[in-house]
Amino acid sequence: MPFGEQPAYLRVASDLREKIVNGALPPHTRLPSQARIREEYGVSDTVALEARKVLMAEGLVEGRSGSGTYVRARPVPRRIARSGYRPGAGPFRQEQTAEGARGTWESNSEQEGASAEIAERLGIEPGDRVMRTRYVFREAGEPMMLSTSWEPLAVTGRTPVMLPEEGPLGGCGVVDRMAAIDIVVDNVAEDVGARPGLAEELLALGGVPGHVVMVIGRTYYASGLAVETADVVVPADRYRIAYHLPVK
Repeated sequence: MPFGEQPAYLRVASDLREKIVNGALPPHTRLPSQARIREEYGVSDTVALEARKVLMAEGLVEGRSGSGTYVRARPVPRRIARSGYRPGAGPFRQEQTAEGARGTWESNSEQEGASAEIAERLGIEPGDRVMRTRYVFREAGEPMMLSTSWEPLAVTGRTPVMLPEEGPLGGCGVVDRMAAIDIVVDNVAEDVGARPGLAEELLALGGVPGHVVMVIGRTYYASGLAVETADVVVPADRYRIAYHLPVK
């Protein structure tokens, strides 16, 4: 669509976005007021307001109570490396080692009945008992990734690896933990998508409402049997997912 045929609010938002990207409106600069936008672009208050909403939804600006709307500092995306299995650690620990980063994490495990979606991913019946573990991963103290995993208790229940982060193999990763109970993991599948972050996710990750997150849906299999599935949530404006896939 030619520039002149854009809706007025998109035309204004596009021009302001270009000024932000090229540095004419640098980080921490106050965005022109609604009145200023109205006068400069010859638009109505409604159009000026909608243009500001677009920039806010894109994460380019942020409102400060009692002060106005300011250009946000744009983070330089960092890489999160994903690669094949290596013994002795879970994926996050391997990624941190590869990048030389200082990673820490917190976790909490609870039993629950599997939802319909999780049951389908694990090949079990809705309501079957699973161990759900929630993680917050941090890099140099800053939250960088969330993960929620589900393991069928029909597989791990009443075994030494029932709790993923406790016991002699706590924190060792799915492959090694399953091997300890004579289950050989031979395949892992990951689906990567993007969506607006949920309020609780963005609160935990230090994001802004409306920000997009990347979601990695991961499932480990042993001879076709799903033994763990997880959703890994990463803020899309701060990180990029990089895959290293060996050729066999």
